[in-house]
Amino acid sequence: MASFFLFVLFSLFFLCTHVSSADTISADFTLSGDQTISSSGGTFKMGFFQPATSSNFYIGMWYQQLPQQTIVWVANRDKPVSDKKTSLLKISNGNLVLLDGNNQTPVWSTGLNSSSAHDAVLQDDGNLVLRDDSGSLLWQSFDHPGDTWLPGAKIRYDKRTKKSQRLTSWTGVEDPSPGLFSLELDESTAYKILWNGSTQYWSSGPWNPQSKLFDSVPEMRLNYIFNYSFFSNATESYFTYSIYNKANISRLVMDVSGQIRQSSWLNNNNQRNLFWSQPRQQCLVYSYCGSFGICSSKSQPFCQCPRGFRPKSQKDWDLKDYSAGCVRKTELQCSRGVVNQFLPLTNVKLPDILEVWGITSFSICGSACLGNCSCMAYAHDESSNRCLMWTKDVFNLQQFEEDYSEGNTLYLRLSASDMPSSSTSGKSNKAVIFGAVLGSLGAIALVLLAVIIMLRYCRRKRMRGEKSDGTL
Repeated sequence: MASFFLFVLFSLFFLCTHVSSADTISADFTLSGDQTISSSGGTFKMGFFQPATSSNFYIGMWYQQLPQQTIVWVANRDKPVSDKKTSLLKISNGNLVLLDGNNQTPVWSTGLNSSSAHDAVLQDDGNLVLRDDSGSLLWQSFDHPGDTWLPGAKIRYDKRTKKSQRLTSWTGVEDPSPGLFSLELDESTAYKILWNGSTQYWSSGPWNPQSKLFDSVPEMRLNYIFNYSFFSNATESYFTYSIYNKANISRLVMDVSGQIRQSSWLNNNNQRNLFWSQPRQQCLVYSYCGSFGICSSKSQPFCQCPRGFRPKSQKDWDLKDYSAGCVRKTELQCSRGVVNQFLPLTNVKLPDILEVWGITSFSICGSACLGNCSCMAYAHDESSNRCLMWTKDVFNLQQFEEDYSEGNTLYLRLSASDMPSSSTSGKSNKAVIFGAVLGSLGAIALVLLAVIIMLRYCRRKRMRGEKSDGTL
């Protein structure tokens, strides 16, 4: 009887310990292989995962209730491990640390100088918190956002350091490392989306305290799902939101598409519902199609490579990641006997980072680009007669619709072997080259004619016995 009583006590103790530690990584517990921890309410799960068909492993957090794994936070974004069975996530030297392989090399850490960390707890709001013996907060994942903004989290602007936290997209659907697109709050209390950390292509507009929304996000007026709050004092500003019905699942993500998207999963609905996204048109995302890629809102997929070009990474292209852009099928050569020509791209938005070569005619503009080995493309502005050139890769090319009257024509340099042989664009290109050459020959002929006239004039003066003073 006593033995049975001790067995029951031991079983209850083990069960309580097991339940209490289901959401916790403590000093005597490590996470490895297929082991996971779950938040107390069962909303989130954390462990090793593989994105899509990648062979790499990451420590991440995802929704436990959704049929499709949806990652909301990744610890080792840019430092994957190759074997989850020999890798460990554990409390070590006052930090939560990820150790890789049999040699136990540190891959990721919470990076605290303190040695008082006691455990790490996965909370039901999706925040992973590191605590000391008293339960006080030492570190939290909400302060280190990835691509997902969960309800209750904040993206801050620090007025003292003039720096903002950033929500940063994945590089691709198989690569959670920080990508090209990011969202941050600036000092004017507006959220902005940046390409490559510098080029802004969308802004929410400043926070309007009267209407309690951002001016460029009218969807915020439909606040039957979300409750929005903006806070600002002398040291910081931040925006946060909550969801009225906590049974619903929602997240805001800086997507690999370069759009900020807010989605919800409503009760009894196994599909994601897009609540709003910005920019609304995919082609308004800066350089969505990468270098030399053309974005068209009327095509599927949105990105196309021009004639004579191919995707730089066909694998990424197939995964709808177009950021690597396009490359020429035949490399350009700039030497005697090698022929380069120009492919006209009509009704397009001209790329950024141009150089104004000068005020000149269309034909001389083409000839000047042809004679410059660094010139990748050119355009001629008829209204101002300016010659525009691009001496580096071109970005942010957009194809307008046929009825759009404000598009331009860009002449893209190609090897002659990649030019269309019998199409209309080929005929147009030949006319461009012929015009450029003809323009150059015409300019040379005018100079020679002027020289001949002056020589004949001087000769007549000598024949009349007049002295020439040598001036022209």
